[in-house]
Amino acid sequence: MRLTRSVNSLRAAWLPAASVLLALFCTGNSQNSAPANYDEAKVGDYTLPDPLITNDGRPVKNPRQWRQRREEILRLFETQVYGRTPRPVSSIDFAEAGRDEKALGGLATRREISIFLTGKKTGPQMRLLLYVPNSKMQPAPVFLGLNFNGNHGVDSDPGIALAQGWMREAKESGVVNNRATEASRGVESRRWPLETIVGRGYAVATAYYGDLFPDHSKGLPDSIIPHYYRPGQNSPAADEWNAIGAWAWGLSRALDYIEQNTELDARRVAVWGHSRLGKAALWAGAQDERFALVISNESGEGGAALARRNFGETVERINTSFPHWFSLNFKQYNTNISALPVDQHMLITLIAPRPVYIASAAEDLWADPRGEFLAARAAAPVYRLLGADGLGAGEMPSPHQPIITTIGYHIREGKHDVTDYDWEQFMNFADQHLRRR
Repeated sequence: MRLTRSVNSLRAAWLPAASVLLALFCTGNSQNSAPANYDEAKVGDYTLPDPLITNDGRPVKNPRQWRQRREEILRLFETQVYGRTPRPVSSIDFAEAGRDEKALGGLATRREISIFLTGKKTGPQMRLLLYVPNSKMQPAPVFLGLNFNGNHGVDSDPGIALAQGWMREAKESGVVNNRATEASRGVESRRWPLETIVGRGYAVATAYYGDLFPDHSKGLPDSIIPHYYRPGQNSPAADEWNAIGAWAWGLSRALDYIEQNTELDARRVAVWGHSRLGKAALWAGAQDERFALVISNESGEGGAALARRNFGETVERINTSFPHWFSLNFKQYNTNISALPVDQHMLITLIAPRPVYIASAAEDLWADPRGEFLAARAAAPVYRLLGADGLGAGEMPSPHQPIITTIGYHIREGKHDVTDYDWEQFMNFADQHLRRR
């Protein structure tokens, strides 16, 4: 059965009236684009592809059939949305680049790990920042995610090496001429409550996303992607990876390192991300079934939000504003979204039956909080087919009423951000699901 959503069932009384003004301020808006829609009455009707119906129309009735259907869906996301990613070279290597056994006031041992992405120490590398609890029994479960401002932005510790690559210009973040300065230290620390996370018994691992693909439209030549071209290739094919694919690929390379570190429990790794990095976390968790748990914080269009909803950011807007994020093939759906053979609830089903947590913010209408909830709800039948409990709510909850089932969800008051409230729910969710593994 195909899933139809009528606008009459989607009206959101909780939306603040002033939120329509967000269209003037959201990232990616341009004078040449139509204003973003923030009115549920204008969403219109749409039909979602059914994850439990195969490409040739057969129903999926058991877990064995789901494994076959899962491969179909994964191929569709690879070829039509994010692009195919290559296998890493077998000789990817790691080296410790720094250590402090009394980091965070003695709570943790901090390590910096160079991950050589082509196996060559003279080639591209990703620098992983790792905090392992000193006071808990090991191996420790791990929260793994990419950061926006370099590892030195996660904590003000002067011992952390400054990121050397391109960064978005932001003098308030200490970035001058697209390079980090000493003033950049700790600028992202409020989004990474390290002492709290480590105090709950979790290790924390993070890397700068720009190590994998500098986040601008001309960043491809300086990304990891050209290092995986075939002989004679000089650009990605229409169905091959772009920035989000590179960031997701890097998360799996961090997991490769975690697997060989005996202080860490590679069976209990929660991959997470905020905003565009939430998109990457979902795509990483969908492709790499080694991740035990996936967390998406306000990932919006191309992440957890349904693409077919005409609300907030759209496929056309995101492909226009950020042409380097998705595969070239994805652009063919800019003005024909109904032709897209998948939607984002199907991305969530690729994580099943592993736990997944979707988080929204009430004022972050650009990311379509209701669309994120509806995607989680539409993924639930696959979880139930596989013996999990799915999403423990039929209707969108009020702010600060978290749902902690196998598909978890919360919406909080406030804007597009990562807050202490978000982290409290992430850790509660991980406590429930990872502690049992």
